[in-house]
Amino acid sequence: MRDIGVDINEPLGEWDGDENCPFYGSLRLRGQIIEGTIAKVGMQNSIIVEREHIRYMQKFERYEKRTRRYAAHLPSCIGEVNVGDNVRIMECRPLSKTVTFCVIETEASA
Repeated sequence: MRDIGVDINEPLGEWDGDENCPFYGSLRLRGQIIEGTIAKVGMQNSIIVEREHIRYMQKFERYEKRTRRYAAHLPSCIGEVNVGDNVRIMECRPLSKTVTFCVIETEASA
């Protein structure tokens, strides 16, 4: 396994020869690290991750909840994931039109 430069737990699954794997392939990671919840699973090697944050609206003196969705590549070595699991994703080069993040760590929902 290759060191990706971030302190995370080792992936448990097996590698199937995917070149776009940061741990066993040649994909380099850089930039942001984002924590979120899996909102959609079903694409080939990709998932949708949602992150909610609160924003203060000065005009109305209230807070509003905003949601941002990220398409992320799911390496085969990460293993099985389900909707509702918490994951950490990290920025990488564009892998497709919308996918510019890669899953680096997962934590099953309770």
